[in-house]
Parts: sequence; structure tokens; C-alpha cells
Amino acid sequence: MMQEELQRLERLTQKVEAKVQQLEQENHALKEEVFVLKNSLEEKEQLLEDFKNQIKIAKLVSSLPVEGTDSAELREKINNYIKEIDNIIAYLSE
Repeated sequence: MMQEELQRLERLTQKVEAKVQQLEQENHALKEEVFVLKNSLEEKEQLLEDFKNQIKIAKLVSSLPVEGTDSAELREKINNYIKEIDNIIAYLSE
């Protein structure tokens, strides 16, 4: 009787240990997933901020009171700067 009770407790202990190990593995996997998702969110927030800045620059460029060909030339230069900045941001993001 005592031997049976001891064996039952040992089996129960093994089941509990197995469950604890499984939960620890799940917890570790979930922590990794949270880390990856946080990084992804930060990258997307940075991209959003970059796009907002581009929109601000584009609005600023279109509102500049410059005459004729000077205006087109200035807009082209600013657009080239924006493209160059985008390339640098993309390079730094890698």
C-alpha cells in the first residue's frame, strides 16, 4: 500500500516536471516572439516617421515661392536629396 502510494507520487512528480519543462519552453518561445515583434514594430514606426518627414519636405517644397525654371530645378534637387536620404536609411536598416 505504501509502495503503491509512493509510485503514484513519483509518477505525478514526473508529470509535473514534464509540464513545467513544457511551459518553460513555451515561455521561452513566446519571449523570443515578443522580442521579434517589438523589433518589427520599432522598424515600422521608424519607417512611418521617415514617410511623415518625406511628406513634410514635399509639402514644403511645393509651397516654396520660386519662379519658373528655378522652381523645377530646386524641386529636382530636393527630390534627389530625399532619394539619397532614403538610400542611406535603407542601407543603415540592413
